[in-house]
Amino acid sequence: MSKFSRVAATLSTAALITCAASAAMAANIFVVGGKADDPFWSIVKRGAEDAGIVAKAEGGSVTWLAPQNYDHLGPDAAELIRQAIAQGADAIVAPDWVPQAEDPAFKEVAKKHIPFIVYNAGGIQAADRLGAMNYVGAVDYQAGVAGGKYLGDHGQKTGVCVNSLPGAANIEDYCRGFKDGITKAGGTADVLPLPATAEGNVTAVTQAVRAYLLKHPKVDAVFTTANLDAVGVAQAIAQSGKTGKVKFCGVNFDQAILSQISAGTQACAIDQQGYQQGFYAVSILNGYVNYGLTIPTREILTGPGIVDASNIKSTLAGAKQGKR
Repeated sequence: MSKFSRVAATLSTAALITCAASAAMAANIFVVGGKADDPFWSIVKRGAEDAGIVAKAEGGSVTWLAPQNYDHLGPDAAELIRQAIAQGADAIVAPDWVPQAEDPAFKEVAKKHIPFIVYNAGGIQAADRLGAMNYVGAVDYQAGVAGGKYLGDHGQKTGVCVNSLPGAANIEDYCRGFKDGITKAGGTADVLPLPATAEGNVTAVTQAVRAYLLKHPKVDAVFTTANLDAVGVAQAIAQSGKTGKVKFCGVNFDQAILSQISAGTQACAIDQQGYQQGFYAVSILNGYVNYGLTIPTREILTGPGIVDASNIKSTLAGAKQGKR
């Protein structure tokens, strides 16, 4: 073989290796999350899409799958996980909202040896039980504890947790944590369950909470588990004539909630940094599929944190950038 032929053959082989390597670097990641018009989940989606910029640069993709509503949350989420499998996902990110409904779908993912991360709901316990690489998110129970303790430490004694998604494990954990948190601070608390159709319905939440406050005059603390619920609670407090008497805190926030904190009509919000949940989960899986990279800390916590009058300005700055 001539020198030219040997060089040509070497270059040809190198080109094939490069092409093969490029082909391997293409992680098609599917992310199951909440509704597109849900204020919290729009931030999570932005985090996932920002991490997806790297995946796309390497020939991969990030596909967001979400239910149309929350009426049948567990079964719908399970179906979305199965859709990701059917569409050829190289990796999957999903919350374990309702374990009874979703765990069989997660087990199908594991059986097919598709790497996956549980995020937002379920905790490290779900990751261990299902065989996920990591859990990325807050610990829902601890988020509730933080809210209950905050209100209890600020003088509130009788609380109620507004649960607009009964049966969802993470929401139940929020309320359980809230009750324990305010109890540790010397107070007591109950739970107000609402039909799932009330989630995201400000009018329905307002009417239900207003009626509850008028029927239970000793209640001076309210805890919410969803963004729009907090808007409804603020209106309920005002309409029931309890402004200044009833304080409330809630999980997550958006511009409306930050405005309520700035105005003093909402005491605090529990921050679980949804942007980080989407960003970290997609980044970890992209690195694993393409390069075999792993994160030794399997439980990656993004919260809880407290947003109140003391740090509202810096939080507003992050919100303007679409990251909080």
